Amino acid sequence: MELEILGEIEGVETIASGRGVIVRRYLDRVYGSGRWRKMKGVATVRLPEGTLCRAEIHWFEAHGIGRKDFKIKRVIL
Repeated sequence: MELEILGEIEGVETIASGRGVIVRRYLDRVYGSGRWRKMKGVATVRLPEGTLCRAEIHWFEAHGIGRKDFKIKRVIL
């Protein structure tokens, strides 16, 4: 599912790092080796059909590589 993040991500928290990132090997293979962390936050997003909504989003990020693999965890009403 393609999503577009509009504006800044608020309430950013680290929910896993180091060995706690279960898909670490996949991330190293696809994006390169790095200190991967799993993050979460709340942002306004545009869904593929054009709907705007607030949602909790999760992603992975590493220094020098950036933010990858965004997904919507839940829509906030």
